[in-house]
Amino acid sequence: MKDQLLFDKIDLHLIRVLHTVLTERSVSKAALRLGMYQPAVSAALKRLRDLSGDPLLVRSGTGMVPTATGLRMVEPAGAILRSAEVMFSEARSFDPATARHTFSLAASDYLDPLFLPQLVTRIKAQAPLCPIDIHPLSADSDYRAHLASGHFDVVIGNWPKPPEDLHLGRLFGDEVVCLVSQQHPAVRRGWDVDAWLASEHIAPTPTHPGARGVIDEHLASLGLSRNITARCPHFGLVPSMVASSLLVLTTGRQYCERFTAGLPVKILPCPVPFPRLMYYQLWHERTHSSTAARWLREQVKSVAGTLQREPSTPGDDGT
Repeated sequence: MKDQLLFDKIDLHLIRVLHTVLTERSVSKAALRLGMYQPAVSAALKRLRDLSGDPLLVRSGTGMVPTATGLRMVEPAGAILRSAEVMFSEARSFDPATARHTFSLAASDYLDPLFLPQLVTRIKAQAPLCPIDIHPLSADSDYRAHLASGHFDVVIGNWPKPPEDLHLGRLFGDEVVCLVSQQHPAVRRGWDVDAWLASEHIAPTPTHPGARGVIDEHLASLGLSRNITARCPHFGLVPSMVASSLLVLTTGRQYCERFTAGLPVKILPCPVPFPRLMYYQLWHERTHSSTAARWLREQVKSVAGTLQREPSTPGDDGT
């Protein structure tokens, strides 16, 4: 308890005065270096002497010299000051080349399939010492809670109405289209709304019981429902399933176009008008001012910008 009471009387300013007085070996020179009046430095030195039980600095001839105790304090005092400087400078700046910060993000796999590979490549090229944890947006992922706890730095996906309690950065918008096999009857005959609704559709597995994605939410708002005969939790596997069946995938054009060169699939317009799919990154107030998290959001926005089909809407801000 006695040591704790003693510790409570010490602040960083006193440590700075202690180190400066001992290295300058002069109260007047220390005052000049610290930008303080000499009486204030003398008062701080008196407090330090009372706390240590040692004179710390004594007269020797025409000058002053540290006592044995004072000499032992020089290096620990300097280490404390250096640590404090590093602590606050790292809070205000982020050097990706030397940082060892772990980046944690959750992302929907409905995005452009090149997005996450290119984002990881970019991060590892610029921040080689920073580990990256990528999490799915699944039934087990309460992304609001994970953002609030700091478990996630950022969440990337598409929402009809993004949560208002989180910060938002718009990434890009995309046209809703359909991906089908080149052998699908609609490729030859076309389709109307009724034919499209009656087709066999494949959709993502719901994130929780009763949940509907943006496609089915919009259809429900129009009083419509489609014939979903297959669901898959792995969106990246769906185009291959479509290529060898009569299944219909309805999603963003940018996603679909990544598969037309390698699979026997074709993009068709959707006969039901849909608003554009909007993709965002979301983050919590707790990481809003973090230099590391801000750097990550800049990389997310930059990679999304290199992949998108058209320029961002003026005023969009991903940081």
